[in-house]
Amino acid sequence: MITFFGKCVENLYKSVFYLVSGRSRFCHVLSQAASISYDSLVISLVIAFVSAAVIAIQVSKQFLMSGAEAYVGGSIAVVMIREIAPGFVALAIGARAGTAISAEIANMQVTSQVDAIKTLKVDPVGYFFTPRIIAAAITVPMVVMIAELIGITGGLLVSHATIGLHPARYINSVWLWLNARDIYISLFKGFVFGILIALVCATQGYETRGGAKDVGESTTKAAVLSTVYMLFADFIINLIFYL
Repeated sequence: MITFFGKCVENLYKSVFYLVSGRSRFCHVLSQAASISYDSLVISLVIAFVSAAVIAIQVSKQFLMSGAEAYVGGSIAVVMIREIAPGFVALAIGARAGTAISAEIANMQVTSQVDAIKTLKVDPVGYFFTPRIIAAAITVPMVVMIAELIGITGGLLVSHATIGLHPARYINSVWLWLNARDIYISLFKGFVFGILIALVCATQGYETRGGAKDVGESTTKAAVLSTVYMLFADFIINLIFYL
């Protein structure tokens, strides 16, 4: 883990240097943005909606029994914005797009395409990593923001269907509990998670050696490692901002 973390830091440094040198192309970033976040948008929003619906089912009747049904909307909004939306969206994108990044780069590595790029005096780390890191860092927070809106809406629909909570009371509770600081932190989480997904999965793919079997194993490791690193990052961010 420590050795791999060191490789990730080294690759991040090379990617930043490649970006600062002006060699990264906007068209590459745009295509990676579509591959990473746009193609994962539907599954991310479905997960956010279902998660909020489940939370609403769990808390609505309990709040109603205690006479605190007016706080259902605020509770769901806080949980979605602080943790559920950024965490679940990152896991969904990591499982779908992160594994694809790892498999693509690993396949290039085992078929000697990376060596061919080196012969052209092009830095393969900067060429492969930089567009993916930039695309993930920019677009994952966007998906997180949309997922938060969808999740809060899902909570509204379910709470109205289960306990008959009026939408006006739900929305009023959301506005009372909602804090701009929580939104900023959730977007920052999305930014960090996006970088980690692209960096960890690309590094795992780049370190792959062997054949087709190793590509599959590397893809599995990329999914596991990206999840572990995101959980650690989530813990550290919460420790810094909410302790």
